[in-house]
Amino acid sequence: MGEDTKVYVGIDVGGTSVKEGLFDSEGNLLGKVSVPTPPLVDETGYAAVTGGIDQLLADTGRQITDVLGVGFALPCPVPASGEITLAANITVDGAGLKDAVAAHCTEAAVRYVNDANAAAMGELWRGAAAGRRSMVMVTIGTGLGGGVVVDGKVIDGAFGAGGEIGHITVNPAEERECGCGRHGCLEQYASATGMVNDYLRACEAHGATPHELSGPSDSRTVFQLCREGDPIALEAEGVFTDYLAHGLAIISAVVDPEIYVLGGGASASSDVYLDDLRRKFAERALSVSTTTPIEIASLGNDAGIIGAAYVSLQAAREA
Repeated sequence: MGEDTKVYVGIDVGGTSVKEGLFDSEGNLLGKVSVPTPPLVDETGYAAVTGGIDQLLADTGRQITDVLGVGFALPCPVPASGEITLAANITVDGAGLKDAVAAHCTEAAVRYVNDANAAAMGELWRGAAAGRRSMVMVTIGTGLGGGVVVDGKVIDGAFGAGGEIGHITVNPAEERECGCGRHGCLEQYASATGMVNDYLRACEAHGATPHELSGPSDSRTVFQLCREGDPIALEAEGVFTDYLAHGLAIISAVVDPEIYVLGGGASASSDVYLDDLRRKFAERALSVSTTTPIEIASLGNDAGIIGAAYVSLQAAREA
């Protein structure tokens, strides 16, 4: 078989499901499967993953020896060593899983990457940052995640903290505690949960009754109130964009990326805040960085599998 049969597998391990995608070297999606997430600590769990790979190959007429790379996007810190030491949202034996997949896919380089970093690599390869060499992905969900890419490679960090932009300290005077145990982290203001908290605090300050929300991270409702001209919601949007612009200005002074890409659930409401964010970033950033584009992610839920596959392609080429 020729070079055009060589393929790469991207696997996005979530709390409830494992999504697997098969890609060629150009990043074209050839097939996709999804299975419920088992505990990835024994032969049963490993077989669920390798069985998905076998199904993808069978569906596309490939052989196991055609797989040159397998990448895993994991919801936990992944240091440069690849050794997972903390996995709060999944049950995984990193070394065991890697060995099992390597034994099954004998020609493949196997690589782990943090899920937010994988999404960044996906957007770099096939999404909103395609054609760039550096970018920062900002994932605005329940928390604020991120992925930093420099010279075409994701920055994992020595201890797995690369890209943890939600925990940049932007307000050391904050009395409320962040989920990480510190105070004044960016995600306390500029995440879906942060937007809701910004709104509730503004309501309290004005003695107003908050609009009914579906939960602590229901930023969609608050952004809709902004569309309707609610002055308190718009005040919260101002806090949200103030802090996010401040955080991006700090990042630019360190990384100076070619582009920022916004993803996550709250990016669906970017029509409310994107112009405001761009304006405030230009006001706060170092003069040479003020024109850095801020765009919206384009790959949706497939960003993780695409990025994981791309990381595995890079690993295979390095090998």
